[in-house]
Amino acid sequence: MKDFVAGWFGGAAGILVGHPFDTVKARLQTEGITKSSVRYKGTFQCFTHIVKNEGVLSLYKGMLPPLVGMAAINAILFGVQGSMMKLVQPQGGLPKIKNSFLAGSVAGAVQCVVCCPMELVKLRLQIQEDPVTTNNLYSRSGIKKLASSSSLSSTAHKGGAHTPAAVATASPAAATATTRKIYNGPLDCTMKILRQKGISGLYKGGVVTFLRETPAFGSYFACYDFLCQAQIPTETGSMDDVSMVALSFAGGVSGILAWLVTYPCDVVKSRLQIDGVEGPPIYKNTMDAFIKSYRESGFRVFFKGLNSTIIRAIPVNAVTLPTVTLILRYWQ
Repeated sequence: MKDFVAGWFGGAAGILVGHPFDTVKARLQTEGITKSSVRYKGTFQCFTHIVKNEGVLSLYKGMLPPLVGMAAINAILFGVQGSMMKLVQPQGGLPKIKNSFLAGSVAGAVQCVVCCPMELVKLRLQIQEDPVTTNNLYSRSGIKKLASSSSLSSTAHKGGAHTPAAVATASPAAATATTRKIYNGPLDCTMKILRQKGISGLYKGGVVTFLRETPAFGSYFACYDFLCQAQIPTETGSMDDVSMVALSFAGGVSGILAWLVTYPCDVVKSRLQIDGVEGPPIYKNTMDAFIKSYRESGFRVFFKGLNSTIIRAIPVNAVTLPTVTLILRYWQ
């Protein structure tokens, strides 16, 4: 029970801090996969484009599924990780790093059951742009003027794990296309996927999600325990005496490492999960998605949106694991 409660609060805190950066990452990763013509020049330009043309709240699109689902995900993640640690290290004491990696890997693999459908719904909502004209994208007055006319053009994305918006290629005269809103919210998105594809539709990208989550959480927990143990006060020798600053540092570094280890898988997962939403499917399976993505944009395609991911990882993980640690510490 305590793992469940601590995990939920830690995960919720991380989502509230990091979701805007996750939206930017999603747009950048899926750039070129959707019908949007917008091309993003980088993390900051994508961020400002979304705020200027869709509003600040658009950065929080798709936040409800992970916020609600975080209870289940973290109940599984921390519950399985804690149980595995007791199994592989029954004598207790300071966790051995190899045991932390093993327990984290198993926990990451198991929680894919909830993580995959939740992220699929979140991603499809994140890449869905509000109808905005590509004419005069940087001008508020231009947007208002065009919005009052009979035709609103859509802002376009370039392809990647999230659809980003860049406007350098939009000509002032070309503002004819319209972005059609496919989903009206998390429940509507889930029901449409179930009606069209059945339960298997919610697990699209499940294989690559497993390939991402397993080593990611193994690295995450192993790195966190290693850094925390390195900062134990010599006079007490107890993990309970590691400071909040030290816990936050360990969480931030662990989050960065987890993403660096598995980021190419995250890009392919994002591309697979939005594939076929706005047209015929491009990819046959996970391997086909890796190959076609590489042929299309080269090796750099697997690191689209990495900047926003790293920026997000620092505050999110500096909050998540320390929150869990402190709750469990004081619960005891």
